[in-house]
This record gives sequence, structure tokens and C-alpha cells, in this order.
Amino acid sequence: MATYRRLLGYAARHPWWALAGLFGMVFDAAVAAVFVRLIQPMLDTLFIERNPQTIFWMPLLIVGLFLIRGVATFLADYGLARIGRNVVETLRGEVFSRYLLLPTRHYDHEPSGQMISRLTYTVEQVAHASTNAIKVMVLDSLTVIGMIAVMLYFSARLTLLLFVMAPLIALVAWAVGRRYRRISGKIQRSVGSVTGVVDEAVSGQRVVKVYQGQAAERERFNEINERNRKLNLKIAATNAMSTSVVQVVAACALALVIFFATRPSMITTMSPGAFMSLITAMLTMLPSLKRLTSVQAMMQRGVAAAADLFHIIDMPGETDTGSHEATHCRGELELREVVLHYPGQARAALDGVSLHCAPGTVTALVGRSGSGKSSLASLIPRFYEPDSGSILLDGVPLQEWTLRSLRSQIAWVGQQVVLFNDSIAHNIAFGGLAGATEQQIEAAADAANAMEFIRQLPEGLASQTGEGGTLLSGGQRQRIAIARALLKNAPLLILDEATSALDTESERLIQDALGRLLQNRTVLVIAHRLSTIEHADQIVVMDAGRIVERGTHRELLALDGHYAALHRVQFSEDVAASPASA
Repeated sequence: MATYRRLLGYAARHPWWALAGLFGMVFDAAVAAVFVRLIQPMLDTLFIERNPQTIFWMPLLIVGLFLIRGVATFLADYGLARIGRNVVETLRGEVFSRYLLLPTRHYDHEPSGQMISRLTYTVEQVAHASTNAIKVMVLDSLTVIGMIAVMLYFSARLTLLLFVMAPLIALVAWAVGRRYRRISGKIQRSVGSVTGVVDEAVSGQRVVKVYQGQAAERERFNEINERNRKLNLKIAATNAMSTSVVQVVAACALALVIFFATRPSMITTMSPGAFMSLITAMLTMLPSLKRLTSVQAMMQRGVAAAADLFHIIDMPGETDTGSHEATHCRGELELREVVLHYPGQARAALDGVSLHCAPGTVTALVGRSGSGKSSLASLIPRFYEPDSGSILLDGVPLQEWTLRSLRSQIAWVGQQVVLFNDSIAHNIAFGGLAGATEQQIEAAADAANAMEFIRQLPEGLASQTGEGGTLLSGGQRQRIAIARALLKNAPLLILDEATSALDTESERLIQDALGRLLQNRTVLVIAHRLSTIEHADQIVVMDAGRIVERGTHRELLALDGHYAALHRVQFSEDVAASPASA
């Protein structure tokens, strides 16, 4: 109930719409009760006695009542719908905002499909709980109360017979709610799995086609889709069974009422109109009772969804307890005996790494895949926290910096280029760079060798990149990402495989541009192609999470160790791939 009370707190933020909805539901139920009460004079006075006054005012009264009910129904439906959509908007915003603040480790372990499903499917379940369930509870409860009042007015003894079905209906509601609670969480997870499989298959459609994986992906999707179907059928079966049980119980109660109402002692005291009003009240009450048996299930489904959302909203964000801030740091970076483990992996990603990068120098990290280069770079903006050891920027431990100030000192170009479905200009001047002028954006693009192809586009910098940059080539996407980093003009620049997607000519121009722009800037470069980092101030060779060699290009070649071996392999590959060797 704590979850549902918290959910109602979101609805309580809109008191005027709640009052409008409540006002509408009260009048809706009241009009229904008054109309059923009018059946008695309609039959007895209108048709049997044919009273002229009743013949005149009864049609007008009925029209007036249903005009009132029409307004009341509109207020109830629109008021609750307004609350529901406001709650959905608020929860979506809070969950999405929390996503942006969660530690990187969370993204490593939760499938993206599950996260997307939470913002699409799960919040809609909450809308049902916050509006439909409330409407059923309030409107149908008021309807039942109104009908019982009408029945008591005509015959208290017959009305009491109906209460024999109350314990059975309560038992049905309890059983249905308990089953819903078990199944609802499974349904939410299955919907997330469906979304995840679709996301993977669509985003990786080229790999699926080339490797003829359509059948395998179709089978994987069908398996998850079938699981979702079975879970929803369990919900449907539960609903159908509860409806059948309620109908049987209600039929038995109705039979009892008819049996006792036709006893001689009752016939002499009850008019045909009164009997018809009583039966109509009972029949009107039955659909409300049926819906009330399912409201518990509806609430359980919504509560399970809300609990999932609140779990995310209540998750702690990235640790940000530091207080140190600086407008522009010097860029001195130092790692002292840093150790990093990823959850579920026995071997350390970084094992006792110590490194010093002087301000304004270029440090290149090289090594085989999985040697720890990207892990080391990910620690600088505090995407991850080391298990032990310390990392200092300008002599201050990273934990003592505020995240905002620390990351304002860093420009990043990662292995996977991230472009948003927007214009090239907005992708370069992204986030905190949005205030950049067109001239500044163009200068950064020019320095990254991107204006060469941007000028050829019909709309220039205003050209759209497509979702994930699909309208651009790999090299073009890479150059836009580099332009974004150059526009930030941060004292720390991290290039993680930054030139791996560029052709030889573009790479040469990028290296020239970086050479002009790297003054008074500390640069950390990760590259497989050793030819791009020969002029680095220091080259650090990593293997199995450790630094095994360090020095300049010439020093490491003279050492004839890991770096020299990598250099010989790449040099022979370059020679073999050159036109001269053809």
C-alpha cells in the first residue's frame, strides 16, 4: 500500500482536476440512482394510473437528469484522464532524468530494451492504476451504494438477501489480486525483453543480413513473444474466471430475491413498479460489482509497475560529494597504484597502474584489445570508480572535484561515435556547447577536417545526421565527434581510437590539426595504429591491465620489447597493404 499511496501523491498534485473528477462521479452515480427510483412512478402512475401530470413532467425530468449525467460523465472522464496523463508525464520525466544520472555500471548490466520498455509500457500501466482503478473504486462504489439505497427504500428484507453474495465476491477479489501481483512483474520483464530483441535486431540489421541470422532472430523473438502471450493469457483467464464466478453468485442472489418477492406476504405489499425498480437496481449494480472484483487486479498491475519505476527513481546517482572546482585546470594527471575490477570478472581490468601525464603533453596508450586502455581512460571522467589507488588532477583527487567541474575540463571522443538525430551544427555544439556561434562551430569543424564534406551537403551545417548518424559515413561521423571535442577546448582531451574510422588522407589532416591545437592541453590518445602516435611525448604499453613499457617512440623501439614487436607487425602489414607491394 505504501507504493499506491506514493502513486496517489502524484495524482494529488492536481487537486482541481481531482475535485472535478470526483464531482462528476458523485453526480453520475446519483443520477443513476434517481433514475432507477423513478421506474416505480413511471410504471405505477404513468402506465397503470395514467396520471396526466406524471405524463407531462416525467419525460422532461428524464431529459434533465441525463443532461446532468452527461456533464458529470465528461467531468469524471476528462478530469481523471487529465490526471493520468499528467502523472505519466511526470513519472516519465523523473525516470528519464534518473537514467541520465545513474552510474555507468548500471548501463553495463541492464538491457536497453528493459529501460526503454519502462518509459513506454510500464508508465502506461501506472496510468491505468492512477485513473481507471480510481474511477472504478469511486464511481462503481458510489453506484453500488446508490442502488442499495434504492433497494432498501423499497424492501429492506429483500435487500438483505443480496448480502449473502458479499463474502464470495470479496473472496474472488482477493484471489484475483493475489494472482495479478505474481504475474504483473513477469509481464513487465517480458515486454522489456521483447523491446530489447527488436532493438538489437533492428540496430544490427546489417549483421543479421550478412550472416543470414533472420531465422535465428525470428526464433529468438518468437520465443520471447510466446512467453509474453502466455503471461497475458493467464491474466485473461483470471479475469474470465472471476467474471463467471461473480455472475453465478449474482444469479443465485437474483433468484432468491425473485423467490421471496413472489411470496404471498410480499406480493400484497409491493407494487409492480416498486418490484421493477428493485430488480433494475440489482441488475444495474451487478456490472459495478463485477468491475469492483477486478479493480484489485488492476491496482496490483499498476502497483507492480509503479514499484519498478520508483525503484529506478530512488536509485542513487553518481557519487558527487566533492567540492573542488576550477574554471580551467592546468591538466596535470597522475594515477597511483590504480586497481579496477568489473563485476563478474575475476581478472582485474587495471592492476596497480601508475602513470604521470605532465600538463600540455601527449600520452599514448597502446596494447592488445582488452589490455586496459579504454578502462584507464574511462576512469578520468569518473565513469567508473577504482577499487583502490588514487587519480589526481592538478594534485587534487578526482573524488574531491565536483562532477560538473571535473567533466568541464575534459573533451572526449570515444570508440563508438555518438551522434543524435539532429543537425550537424547541433551535434557539434552539443549540451553545454549550445551557446557557440556559427563561426565557432565552423572553425571547429574545419579544424577536424569536417567542413570538406559539410560544404558539399545541400544544407551545410544544418544538414541532418539521421538516427545515430546513419546519413553519414563512418569517417564523417568520426570527424564531427572530433569537432565537438575541439569546440569544447578543454584542458584535457581523451581520444579513444579517435582516428580508427578515418581514411589515410583524413587521418593526416586530423593529425596536423591536432598538432596545432594541442598547445597547453593534456592529451590521452588510445590507438591501434602506431603511426599516429609516433610523436607523442610518452607512449605507454599495456598488457593484461598492467603497464609493461613506457617511453618515447625511439626509446621503445630501442628497447625491442612489446612496442617494438607491435611496430614490426604493423609495419609489415602496412607494407603488404601498400600499392607498391601489389
